[in-house]
Amino acid sequence: MTDHKWIDLRSDTVTRPTPAMRRAMAEAEVGDDVYGEDPTVNRLERRVAELLGTEAALFVPSGTMANQIAIGLHAGPGDELICDSRAHVYVWEAGGIARHWGVQARTINPHGGLIGLDHLRDKIQPDNEHYVRTRLVCLENTHNRAGGRVHPFESVCAISEWARAHGLALHLDGARLMNAVVASGVPAAEWASRFDTVSVCFSKGLGAPVGSAIAGPAELIRRAHRLRKALGGGMRQAGVIAAGALFAIEHHIDRLADDHAHAQVIADAVERAPGLSLESGPVETNLVWITVDPEAGTARQVADRLRESGVLVSALGPQTLRAVTHLDVSREQCERAAEAILRVAEGLAARAG
Repeated sequence: MTDHKWIDLRSDTVTRPTPAMRRAMAEAEVGDDVYGEDPTVNRLERRVAELLGTEAALFVPSGTMANQIAIGLHAGPGDELICDSRAHVYVWEAGGIARHWGVQARTINPHGGLIGLDHLRDKIQPDNEHYVRTRLVCLENTHNRAGGRVHPFESVCAISEWARAHGLALHLDGARLMNAVVASGVPAAEWASRFDTVSVCFSKGLGAPVGSAIAGPAELIRRAHRLRKALGGGMRQAGVIAAGALFAIEHHIDRLADDHAHAQVIADAVERAPGLSLESGPVETNLVWITVDPEAGTARQVADRLRESGVLVSALGPQTLRAVTHLDVSREQCERAAEAILRVAEGLAARAG
């Protein structure tokens, strides 16, 4: 682990390749992936399909592209997808649902942020020319904006059975699926088997510098190649970055448990800090969403004070902060960050009092 000036908890995307990962990338055998000739990319795609128990997988530059390709596979103009109102596909993908595919999003705002079957039963539009056609349900696991929570597996199974019975496609935004795997003990292939397509991200908790994948049936992934090209995602000697993703899969999944334990250190400090609280209740994985009481100040003020203490967090709303643990922050650094959170909160509370 590299010791940097900052304890950077803004996101698990800030991780840097480990020395061993850099060696794997430097030594990667490469070819032209658009021609299907990059052996390292091909090996990664086979490994992802094996891990998720799917027929095929496709390497893409980003999680956003993986999700957008999935939407394009399952829906088109005049169609509708259903998702949580705070889902990544709806909030943080630059309007791609409408921009790329002409698809309408119907959002649900469930208590706690996790969609259950009861939220969906009456959401299919009538088969009538006046209405859009309900075609797709998107779930996110772990759910970033719901505090990094893991969808209960039984709930996912119930939604899957309902969707299939009603002819709906089901896509999983699994950017942090491996966090859900480690936290729940449910294998990745078990999660994936409940969906038509699954995206996974290598550049978050797994620590690779670039890349995601979309996985599913071979015919869908064949079509996904065409959509990847249309979105500008065709890469050439991409084995250099695919090697980092392969290394991450082989070496960085089990260690996600450390990130989850470190997040508890941060969460415990938040619970003790005056003027701060956990937005989504108990922390389950590596994401800690924090609400700042207006009487204590704003999220920006807290983030600025923490920065003065060498701790970086994200202010993602007037009263909302996020801290994310990852492989580039040690337990000792998280303990120092926790001390800084308490110190800053107590200082702001004293001033407010």
